[in-house]
Amino acid sequence: MEGDTEKKIPGEIGMLSEEELNNTEEKAKKLLEEKDRESRVRSYTGFWGKVITFISLIFVAFQLYVTSIGTLEAMILRGWHAAFLLLLCFLIYPGKGRQKNKSQSPSPVDIFLMVLVVVVFGYFIMNYQAIALKGGYVSKFENYLGLAGVILVFIAAKRACGSLAYLALVFLLYCMLGQFIPGTFGHSGFSLKRLVGHMFWGSQGIFGVGIGVSATYIFIFVLFGSFLKYSGFSTVINDVSLALVGRSAGGPAKVSVIASALMGMINGSALANVATTGAITIPLMKKTGYKSEFAAAVEAVASTGGQFTPPVMGAVGFIMAEFLGIPYTVVLTAAIIPAFLYYVGLIMAVHFEAKRLGLKGIAKENIPDALEVLKKKGHLTLPLFILLIIMFMGYTPLYAAIFSILAAVVCSWFRKETRMYPKDIIRACEEGARSAVSVGVACVIIGVIIGTVSLTGLGLKFGYMILQFVGKGELIKGGLLVMIMSTILGMGVPGVAAYVIVTAVAVPVLIEVGALPIAAHMFCLIYACLSNITPPVAMSSYVAAGIANSDQTKTSLIAVKLGLTGFILPFFFLNNPILLLGCAPEGTATLAIVRTLLTATVGIILLAAGLEGWLFKTCGWPERILAFIIAYLFVDPGANTDLLGTGLMIILLAYQFYALKKEKKMEKALQI
Repeated sequence: MEGDTEKKIPGEIGMLSEEELNNTEEKAKKLLEEKDRESRVRSYTGFWGKVITFISLIFVAFQLYVTSIGTLEAMILRGWHAAFLLLLCFLIYPGKGRQKNKSQSPSPVDIFLMVLVVVVFGYFIMNYQAIALKGGYVSKFENYLGLAGVILVFIAAKRACGSLAYLALVFLLYCMLGQFIPGTFGHSGFSLKRLVGHMFWGSQGIFGVGIGVSATYIFIFVLFGSFLKYSGFSTVINDVSLALVGRSAGGPAKVSVIASALMGMINGSALANVATTGAITIPLMKKTGYKSEFAAAVEAVASTGGQFTPPVMGAVGFIMAEFLGIPYTVVLTAAIIPAFLYYVGLIMAVHFEAKRLGLKGIAKENIPDALEVLKKKGHLTLPLFILLIIMFMGYTPLYAAIFSILAAVVCSWFRKETRMYPKDIIRACEEGARSAVSVGVACVIIGVIIGTVSLTGLGLKFGYMILQFVGKGELIKGGLLVMIMSTILGMGVPGVAAYVIVTAVAVPVLIEVGALPIAAHMFCLIYACLSNITPPVAMSSYVAAGIANSDQTKTSLIAVKLGLTGFILPFFFLNNPILLLGCAPEGTATLAIVRTLLTATVGIILLAAGLEGWLFKTCGWPERILAFIIAYLFVDPGANTDLLGTGLMIILLAYQFYALKKEKKMEKALQI
């Protein structure tokens, strides 16, 4: 409520004052703008503010229409989508590095670029079908228009995506200068006319699969996330998280894990998630007693994992389904166990660290009543359940998302205090359109990368090179090389773009050495996402470290330790897809799948215990090493390894309980 001197944010040692929270949020915002180009946007008021709102509403209305009841040829839809993205990009993203444009109107350069967008993409929309009927033949004038279109895309990508534009430029130069490259990767080179024809007027470049997914799945689900936000869904998440784990040891850190996971899967941006949830959770963790580096690392790891957490998976899952040609529900089901184990490992690491440090949870009087929260605001969670129900009924994700957007508005009207009024709906539409710009422009520019791979055969060449070192069936060796490549290509790149880039180059390699297609895609997705916490370009870790005033390098290294489950688990499901639900070899018994899940969960808990040096009491190095060995045996899906792991676990637990009993006797003796 306005006028309160304290924010209603619980903590064992007291509340976060409004001043503390405001300062942290402002700091988080500045850090996000510094580290994440997507967040460096202009804030207009007056006439141009209304122009942005108007374009956003038209954009949303157009996308909802063509996704639901309208029909439009795929390439024409992509042309319209690209035009809207670039118009908004040149309006809201400044062109001068990190400096925001403080004026209340776009610069003459911005206006010129917007006019050029209308001319170039308008011509594409009006004339593409005629050009297609001519077999793709373009005139000299159309070739110049195409070149202008490619340049516009690069300028927009430079503003909205930063480093991704430079990566795309490297690929484009590779197309042009291949004759100067010796060895396997050399080629005869392509003329500028051939490049423009392929990249702009063809269906495998700028208007390829990347923008195709952006124009459908990504936009609709980004919009869905925006409507959930304005309906009050995030408040329910925070309150329920507090009620579930707030009172346990290290409660604020566990709240951070749960809330960040749920928000991260919806918004699809690990950095934005760190800045928004971290502004509250990191100060709380520090006040509870966690070290700054640990608190920042927890938030970074939790926010990053949301990108591969069902049911939304930051919209990446829909792209995976599109690439694989399978229903999204198959992808969703396959991602359940990896995401579950990732967060089990993180929560248990947080718990063991709290126990080791002797930290307590949040005071009872500061914990909301879960039943009361669900009674007052539980209806706001219905859109998410409606989304899942409709998809599992066999309808498309787009159909489900549109109904869920409508449900978010309808459900908000169940109670007066949660109602979305017209101004809230307009704000949700505008924020959804704005949020779609950065990831949409990224999808447009990666068309250049994918176009290069298809034009030059780069993917085949890269696969051939790896297969010279890795033979068929050598999944671990092939996986190691792809892991390194996925992590490097994903550094500093939005999750969706990172996955698409890695998929174009690395997935064929894994499939060639014997991996199942869905296992190969999931493998590359997880490592592309984890690049956000992997040094030296650990963007999520750096933003979290800035909020916590902690050392960036130490924070990144701790984040890698806390997210270790995510780094090792893909190798196990790559080799044995039983860890991907629904992807087990034919004839696998249900009991075997249940056993695998249970033993893998226990293994991840023991991995966390070994990393933090605590189980039921402090673990010495012999116990920690034994815990690592047991964890490996349990995560491996084999029955023999589970049996051996069970025997070693009994020994470890027996020793822990014996040592604990001995310590208690000594304490009693000292008291006497």
